[in-house]
Amino acid sequence: MIESLKNEIFIRKNEFKKEKIKSIYFGGGTPSILGANEINDLIEKVYENYFVEDSVEITLEANPDDLTKEKIVELSNSKVNRLSIGVQSFFQEDLILMNRSHTSGQAIECIKYATQYFKNISVDLIYGIPGLDNFRWKENINILLTYKIMHISAYALTVEPNTALEKYIKKGIISNVDDLQSQEQFYILLDILEANNYENYELSNFAKNKLYSVNNFAYWTRKKYLGIGPSAHSFNGNFRFWNIKNNVKYIESINKNILPNKKEELTKIDKFNEIVMFGLRTNLGVSFLKIESEFGTSYKNKLIKNSQSHIKHDFLSIKNNFLYITRKGKFLSDGIASDLFILN
Repeated sequence: MIESLKNEIFIRKNEFKKEKIKSIYFGGGTPSILGANEINDLIEKVYENYFVEDSVEITLEANPDDLTKEKIVELSNSKVNRLSIGVQSFFQEDLILMNRSHTSGQAIECIKYATQYFKNISVDLIYGIPGLDNFRWKENINILLTYKIMHISAYALTVEPNTALEKYIKKGIISNVDDLQSQEQFYILLDILEANNYENYELSNFAKNKLYSVNNFAYWTRKKYLGIGPSAHSFNGNFRFWNIKNNVKYIESINKNILPNKKEELTKIDKFNEIVMFGLRTNLGVSFLKIESEFGTSYKNKLIKNSQSHIKHDFLSIKNNFLYITRKGKFLSDGIASDLFILN
């Protein structure tokens, strides 16, 4: 697999001839099972074939049970300069319900060691978990604050089809996800983190001192990116690409120097809808001037018209020719954005 990843990096180098690499992100699945030497080999392959900025952010997603002290020390001696740790909760009952492989003790231990060796750390939390009361949710947030974590990502629990969680809910063993509880816990999160000087720069992402995730922010601002490996997605402004999911077929195809991906060309309407949805998720908002210059006056006028009912309900606001989601509308931002889409 690693050799195939390296081959794909080489095969696709012409797609990034003029770009400077600002972020290298090891994500999806559990890349933390790789050793530092394997990670460095992949990073070196990027350096060999692309122009990489000196200040490049190199992130490794990791599960707490992979981040032993020895592994953290090993990673600190690699080119990785940022860790994204999937803690989800510091309470054992929540981890068991979500079928997580790590324990609450491992979550605490890995953060203690990680903060000793890395300055740039992000931690993921999940709210809206059945049985997670507001007191325990506040405790989750406050534990992170004690370790001075500079970046926090928090997501509402979603029940994926054909999972153990879905089956337990259907059988009545576990309560279903409560949307009102999720909304309440989102605003608890917002209150606590804003009071501690975190900026909610994107709906699910909070940062101190402008320490945004370069990878995440590029995605939400529709920057060009290249995804390497099975199931990886790429974007060049006009097309979205996605690699085959099957590992064996991926390796076989790459060994023949054939990219195992499909692509979709974005229409004018697709691009407009993406700019609206992504803009409302971030603190950048949606620029009416940009909409007009890229899509024409009719698109801008439709956007203004379709926004009016949400403005009246204080879900949206207009400032300096930008459309923003309000604090009240944040939790509903995706649904509000869909109301502003142009369908045909």
